[in-house]
Amino acid sequence: MQLKMDVAALTAFLRAEFPQVAGMFEIVALGEETVIRLKVDESHLRPGGTVSGPTMFALADVGIYLAILARIGPVALAVTTNATIDFLRKPLAGVDLMARVRVLKLGRSLAVGECLIFSEGQGEPVARASMTYAIPPKRQV
Repeated sequence: MQLKMDVAALTAFLRAEFPQVAGMFEIVALGEETVIRLKVDESHLRPGGTVSGPTMFALADVGIYLAILARIGPVALAVTTNATIDFLRKPLAGVDLMARVRVLKLGRSLAVGECLIFSEGQGEPVARASMTYAIPPKRQV
């Protein structure tokens, strides 16, 4: 598997195209399994002392998106077309979340990815997501 974008390029892309979320995520590893860290703070918590569902969804969405872009290059208009997430157990408050992402299928117009989310240091996943992304056709010049 050859990557078209490395950690530095993906981080710069995220800062330029999605500055509203760029500071929340850290790309830990790229490869067959991409690992993304969400730096959990008070804004990610919900009542009951746990990380909110929308926060975990954002981690899965951004994580799979970055894993796909690492393979296809900087395609800002690749968009989520289907998403499923299962919340498996309560994540720990005050602990970063780690997403382990695999791209299951990468075609010309669709990509499918899977993500397992863990509270850092814990062995059991707190959520599992699968998502499909539409990849826009390349423009003829």
